[in-house]
Amino acid sequence: MNPDPMTMNPDPVTVTAHALHVPDPIGGFAATAAGELFSSVAPEPACGPEQAHTVLGRKGLLYKEDATRLALCAVHRAFGLPPGKLTEPLPGAEHTAVVVSSNVGNARTVRDIVAEMRAGSAHDVSPLNGPNASSNVIASTLAIRYGFTGPNLMVCSGATSGLDAVRLGALLLRGERARRVVVVGVEPDDEVARGLAALRPAAPGTTVPVPLRAAAACVVLEPGGRGPHLGDVHRHTRPDDIADALAPPAALRLTAPGAPGAAGGIDLTAHLGEVYGALGVVQLAVAAAWLGSGQPSGPGGALITCGDGEDGYASVRLDPAVVPARAGGG
Repeated sequence: MNPDPMTMNPDPVTVTAHALHVPDPIGGFAATAAGELFSSVAPEPACGPEQAHTVLGRKGLLYKEDATRLALCAVHRAFGLPPGKLTEPLPGAEHTAVVVSSNVGNARTVRDIVAEMRAGSAHDVSPLNGPNASSNVIASTLAIRYGFTGPNLMVCSGATSGLDAVRLGALLLRGERARRVVVVGVEPDDEVARGLAALRPAAPGTTVPVPLRAAAACVVLEPGGRGPHLGDVHRHTRPDDIADALAPPAALRLTAPGAPGAAGGIDLTAHLGEVYGALGVVQLAVAAAWLGSGQPSGPGGALITCGDGEDGYASVRLDPAVVPARAGGG
């Protein structure tokens, strides 16, 4: 049953923590608008999945896929945790939900398991690798490792997947299904994931799709907390709808490659590479970091758009946190 909007939590949804974990972006930190923005948020490249033990510790990583390892690193850094595995759940974990966006995260494992079964039988599939055939393995692994016992969702809805995950996270808070939501966007760049991503149509004005790159981002959403305020996520199917969404002024505009009406926006894909289902969360983490850096935000804060002509587009506004006026003046 759908929640009644009149009874949902009226507190604004805020981004209270964020992190990026993007190994080896295209060309390093290039001297472009996108490169300068990204390097100010993440000044050093992150480790790849094969080096995830330097962030997470070695225990518990056996048979963990690349996407899962990258997602774990992003969450670990969002909460500012020291290297290594936790010995107890995070404070507040009991009421924390997890929503993950990834479109090709476990595709290589599915391919490998099918190949093993065709060559032999189901008995040849390792019981440690079997759970990785479920796309939800990323979200469930995050919940198990950090003790999150709230709702656990996986979103695989194409190019808008990142902001779709953000929308679901906000809905969980407003419907009081959780007190905190960890939203993660992640994609690997193994050969199977790259091959599937290459089947997508190229962005308007280009002839060759941008190569898929491994990336993970995490944003932590809470109701009424300190941090930038998240607006409603809107879905768009017509070019005119996109243009209308982008019309209001915004100090920072992060756009999808080839999005209609996106002139003047910053395309992070040109700097990072194609991050597909992670893009919306990557954009939100970058915008939250920018708004929290003391930069003059001007009217409208930040405007984020992800998607493509095939899957449609999604957009959201992120406004600066409002600092309450001090009573008594002077």
